[in-house]
Amino acid sequence: MPLRNLFVLIGCLVAGVAVWVARHRDLPGNRFNEVLSIISRSALEPVASRELFEAAVEGAVAQLDEHSAYIPRAEQDSFEALLDQQFGGVGLELVQDDATGELLVSSPVVSGPAWQAGIVAGDRIVAIDGLSTQGVPLARLVTLLRGPIGTPVVLRIAPARATLDPSAQPEATAAARDVRLERALVTTETVLGDRRRHDGTWSYRLDDDPAIALVRITSFGERTADELDAALGSLAAEPPLRGLVLDLRGNPGGLLSAAIAVCDRFVESGVIVATRGRAATNGGPPLEPREATPGAVVPGVPMAVLVDGLTASAAEIVAACLQDHGRARIVGSRTFGKGTVQTLVPLGGGDGLLKLTTAEYVRPRGAGLNRRPDDRDDAAWGVTPDRGAEIAPTAASLDRLRRWRRQRDAVAGAGSAAAAGSRDVDEVLAVAVDVLARASAPPPQLGGEEETARDADEAAAAGE
Repeated sequence: MPLRNLFVLIGCLVAGVAVWVARHRDLPGNRFNEVLSIISRSALEPVASRELFEAAVEGAVAQLDEHSAYIPRAEQDSFEALLDQQFGGVGLELVQDDATGELLVSSPVVSGPAWQAGIVAGDRIVAIDGLSTQGVPLARLVTLLRGPIGTPVVLRIAPARATLDPSAQPEATAAARDVRLERALVTTETVLGDRRRHDGTWSYRLDDDPAIALVRITSFGERTADELDAALGSLAAEPPLRGLVLDLRGNPGGLLSAAIAVCDRFVESGVIVATRGRAATNGGPPLEPREATPGAVVPGVPMAVLVDGLTASAAEIVAACLQDHGRARIVGSRTFGKGTVQTLVPLGGGDGLLKLTTAEYVRPRGAGLNRRPDDRDDAAWGVTPDRGAEIAPTAASLDRLRRWRRQRDAVAGAGSAAAAGSRDVDEVLAVAVDVLARASAPPPQLGGEEETARDADEAAAAGE
């Protein structure tokens, strides 16, 4: 056989093998396209191809863990706004009254369009661009208020009721007025204080104990670390603190980078958190630690961290880090136990996001944070409060605290209605203040050398 023909034969053989491999490698994709084509061509009720695609992706992601998800294009902007802490809107913090279903202004965002138009806490939003807000889900109403910067929206505003009884002021709706607002870039806050001042800024010191500061972090976004720096900077310019309370209750988490940055503010050195990913099963490093950098703020000031069953993910990282390093006492109830890392993968053409679990968190001392479906209460997951600092308020106490906090967080006049001190309403905060008082108290003066030695040994044996 001529050499030329031999080369041709070998080339055809290689090409055939490549086609065979490619066909079998792409078989699932081919089958998927075949199924979609059959449904589109033969199903009794036609379904849009995009709806079929999104349903298929959601079905695939459903085979993974509970935290992985497909975020469709329609929800992508809202999801990213939570992390970016910025969106186009009118600047209103809203709640829906459980009894009446009315949309209420909790507080206008300082310097936002609503603030500048004179909308105040307690005002009722009766309609948005002519659409009644009564009975409409809050998420839908928030979507209506958001939009491209510079676009207009008209709100029908009714004044606040003087009483919670909706029948007590039937004439209030007659006083409603239309307010035309132009959407602007709104920046949300994730670092809050104990009380909103009349100018919209935060007072971080407790009214009933000014030597104690309360810093609340509601989630971890792009600007959280900068907001925390500003809060700590304002406290540094005031009289020295006797204690700092970091409130992470109800915090669902957010960006891992923001949680690491917050921990780094308080920890001088050592591991903040480690992650264990898929690479560990493929010969990669079992753990990827994130280390603290030198230079901590408020050194020597006793700290307490408030947590509850809704403290999750990045918030659990912060609580676990400060607990393992002995930097803070943990007060409240056991956290949620979501110790996994979700990575956002944008799909081509802006067709949404995949939120995939790609790793799990490991505490500085090596324990895991994630609670698996078969884990019992005695397993190692989440963050457990320190001994003597466990407290789980009743449902009635939590409801009272929510109503009181809503008033206290409001801008201007409505905030003054919450005159009760923080510790009188917030049982968990009261325990934290007691913990800090014990931590900052001077050691007892002991009488003799033998007694001093005995007490020191007993303290060491107790592990304190």
